[in-house]
Amino acid sequence: MIVADEILKAYGMDKEAFILHMIESRKDTALETLGIEYGELAPDRVVMTMPVGPKTHQPAGILHGGASVLLAETAASIASAINIDGRKYAAVGLEINANHLRSKSEGIVTAVATPLHKGRKTMVWDVKICDEEQKLICVSRCTVAIIDRR
Repeated sequence: MIVADEILKAYGMDKEAFILHMIESRKDTALETLGIEYGELAPDRVVMTMPVGPKTHQPAGILHGGASVLLAETAASIASAINIDGRKYAAVGLEINANHLRSKSEGIVTAVATPLHKGRKTMVWDVKICDEEQKLICVSRCTVAIIDRR
């Protein structure tokens, strides 16, 4: 996992501790169930991968659009979370749209989230999901709300 120095500084952790923290946060979640992994974490770029196989298939044997949307929203939410003070605020999905452009039946897809808007109360992320050959599988735009922790 590639982690930007700004992220480590904001979290007050060294790289090994931060990676362990992120791995622990996946336990018993959809990320763990679907095999979603962190690739790169930086303030303006988050990269995540997901295997395509039976766990992410629809009945026709191809990548389920809902799995792509879950990957896109995860990338956008993580991107938002690393840009806020997590002790005071939480990042939660508010709206998402997706266009499924190409089917995929096996392999790995990679989501890359980049910011369109990073505000105090909302963030909007462009997420492109590609296959191993950089063919575009899905494009998504996700709006994330920044809410007070309770």
